[in-house]
Amino acid sequence: MKGCCRWLLSAALLSVVVGVGAAGSEPEPAGPMLGFRAEAAASQRALEQRFDEQLDPAELTEWLKLMSAEANHVGSAHNLKNARWVRDQFEKWGWRAKIETFDVLYPTPKEHSLEMIGPRKFVASLKEPVVPGDATSSRTDSLPPYAVYGADGDVTGPLVYVNYGMPDDYKELARRGIDVKGKIVIARYGRGWRGLKPKLAYEHGAIGCLIYSDPKDDGYGQGDIYPDGAWRPSMSVQRGSVADMPVYPGDPLTPGIGATKGAQRLKVSEAPSVLKIPVMPISYADAQPLLEALSGPVAPSSWRGGLPITYHLGPGAAQVRLKIVSDWNLKTLHNVTATIAGRDSPDEWVLRGNHRDAWNYGAWDPLSGHVAMMAEAKAIGALLKQGWRPRRTLVFASWDGEEPGLLGSTEWAETHAAELQRKAVMYLNSDANTRGFLVAGGSHSLQALVNEVSRGVTDPQTGVSVDARLRASLKVAALESDASDEQKRKAKLAASPADLPIEPLGGGTDFTPFLQHLGIAALSIEYGGEGEHDGVYHSIYDSFDHYVKFGDPGLAYGVAEARTAGRILLRVAEAEIIPLQFGGFAQEVAVYLQEVQELTKKKQEASLALNPLLDDNSFVLAADPTRRVLPPAREPEVPEIDFAALDSVVARLKSSAERYDAAYLAQASASSPLPAAKRRQLNALLQGMEQTLITPQGLPGRDWYKHMVYAPGLLTGYGVKTLPGIREPSEAGRWAEVQQYVKTTADVLSGYCDRLDRATTLLKQQR
Repeated sequence: MKGCCRWLLSAALLSVVVGVGAAGSEPEPAGPMLGFRAEAAASQRALEQRFDEQLDPAELTEWLKLMSAEANHVGSAHNLKNARWVRDQFEKWGWRAKIETFDVLYPTPKEHSLEMIGPRKFVASLKEPVVPGDATSSRTDSLPPYAVYGADGDVTGPLVYVNYGMPDDYKELARRGIDVKGKIVIARYGRGWRGLKPKLAYEHGAIGCLIYSDPKDDGYGQGDIYPDGAWRPSMSVQRGSVADMPVYPGDPLTPGIGATKGAQRLKVSEAPSVLKIPVMPISYADAQPLLEALSGPVAPSSWRGGLPITYHLGPGAAQVRLKIVSDWNLKTLHNVTATIAGRDSPDEWVLRGNHRDAWNYGAWDPLSGHVAMMAEAKAIGALLKQGWRPRRTLVFASWDGEEPGLLGSTEWAETHAAELQRKAVMYLNSDANTRGFLVAGGSHSLQALVNEVSRGVTDPQTGVSVDARLRASLKVAALESDASDEQKRKAKLAASPADLPIEPLGGGTDFTPFLQHLGIAALSIEYGGEGEHDGVYHSIYDSFDHYVKFGDPGLAYGVAEARTAGRILLRVAEAEIIPLQFGGFAQEVAVYLQEVQELTKKKQEASLALNPLLDDNSFVLAADPTRRVLPPAREPEVPEIDFAALDSVVARLKSSAERYDAAYLAQASASSPLPAAKRRQLNALLQGMEQTLITPQGLPGRDWYKHMVYAPGLLTGYGVKTLPGIREPSEAGRWAEVQQYVKTTADVLSGYCDRLDRATTLLKQQR
């Protein structure tokens, strides 16, 4: 599994490191606080100051070292030991905590081997050696490098290099007359989620898939390799899940229902998310002899990595044998959940989660985020001992099984689905956390709250607010020669007083079942962009020693993460009226609609431009006769798509959001609070707002995903597709489906406006 959903900023910002001592909280600008009347806002700020006083970076460092000391994969003894320890800590801090178990399919390797049998003999090592100075790299309790949910098999065939193994790469191979049917492909990591590489290989007829980390992407092409630098050494391997999670995450045998003891399970052969060919991740040291042995055409320049070889496509004399045998028994997950019941609205839940399991030791991924969450829980426990109790119920979760496929969170959410849809107000997720910039994504109804909180948290390295530092980075990024239109749009916003847009969420970590299956408003919060994680991602070198040197020395950003997430939680838990605003959502949906309309227009233009060149033989005449490159495939004609219904409802959404936000802000300064009965009705409407964006039929071909605004892409994995029911079939040329989901999406947004208008009416009623 990915470990953390990464929208990391590409721009670097020069900074003066002022040390952990600067990592405090600067006073927020005077004025109203979302969801609070003036007198309540002062009390809330005092509460948050007391919360801050409990956060100790030395404690986070101690917990990180303890939790990453041994292997933490699903089913490991130390993962269970950590679960029990986390539960006990929560109880000591005053929470009601328990462990909830689920039995899931989690195959582990029994036998795996890779060898080249021609034109010469080579046996791959498939091992990661000890690195001097890294204490846990010498341990023997971790699982060997493997890809979970690939098929078992013993296959032999010629090798073909497929670059990143994405759809456009197969189009390039086809133009060169190269077919992967009956062959084993080798792809490099990057440009798309790892699970798509073997899935696409299988769909093109391949019998096996190797995935390697090219040094150009995360090894010596990026910087010094570990232990001298942070980047991937030659024998390091990126493990990971290759389950077909864009169809559904969680236990492959129980889609849509919790993997409890008595659950009805599919057979492994029936599980759609388990792949059909064997898949093996390897190091670039093991990949180099295989790639060197390839013949055939020289790879296009953009396909050439950082190895000191000429990259060829194959096939040729290079014959490879790949063998994988696994233990396919069920394993037990151990989720820890901890609760503090609300004093006023116990049936309104504010949820917080971070996974605990790792591919190996997991100091970066996920324990750097997990210890920040624990710091929040301890600080809240201290507030309890001072006599405070939240208005709404707080629920914290330490998830198991995220890495194989969001197992723990998905099974828990599916098991408790009905109750969650009745009670959950928000789910806040984190994962890996490192030095750098605030990275926030989620439901745009929470965008104003994130912006408000970010203005009151200080960046540990510069002493300015994390909002100010983020705005500076966005303005700098827009000056780059290759800056996108979206980067330029955000830079304009960053230069203004307007709120910064948070990112839409795709997939890859534990917010997925809450947001995209159940329709619960969600956030994902982390810091990143400067800590160097990619070089040890999902390897045994994801260790405490690596993290405290290259990730977040002193855990200053762990404290910043706890402050940021803690403030969001406390404000949602304490606000009289749930602190949602909708102008940001309306603005972003309008952007998404413009994007899909432009996509359709570009498809039409591409068809009109390409097909005449095919008809007049231009590609054949322009090609080098000595190098076989066939013309591209003909583009089908694009019909006119009627977007009128969506145009109309998006205009209405802007108007409805503007009216609600104005009434909401006016209520904070009204002479009297909203009567209790009206407030309860209003909060009930707000609690279910996000659920109006899901549909029972879900997305085409993958009905587990029900959200019509945000989804992971079927061919991107982690990467988000906004307005997915329209965007993805547009990209694939399924135009009848596009028109169908234009109507479905318009209907969903119309229902959202109806609910929002009812909320506005309640806000304006003072008696």
